[in-house]
Amino acid sequence: MKPATLRLTAIFLSAATPFLPAIAGNVQHEKGKVRSQSLAMKNFVDANPDCLEFNDQCSVCSLIDGVAECSSPKIACVKGEYRCTMRSK
Repeated sequence: MKPATLRLTAIFLSAATPFLPAIAGNVQHEKGKVRSQSLAMKNFVDANPDCLEFNDQCSVCSLIDGVAECSSPKIACVKGEYRCTMRSK
C-alpha cells in the first residue's frame, strides 16, 4: 500500500474506534427486541388457536403446521398489535 493510503486508513480507524461500543450496544438492543416480538407472536398464537392468518400491519403471517411463516416487513411500516385476518371454520 502507498503511505497516503495507510495514513488515511489509520485516520479513519482512529476516528471510528470511539463509536464501536455504541454500535455493539445497538446490536444487542435489536436482538432483545426480536426476542420480545417473538414472545408476543407466541402469546398471540397461543391465545388464538383458531387463527390461521394474522398481521401486525407490517408483515402477514400464516400458521403452517403450527409454525408461523411471515412475509418481510413493508417499508416504513408502523408495527401494531397482531390481528387475526383468517380463522378456521
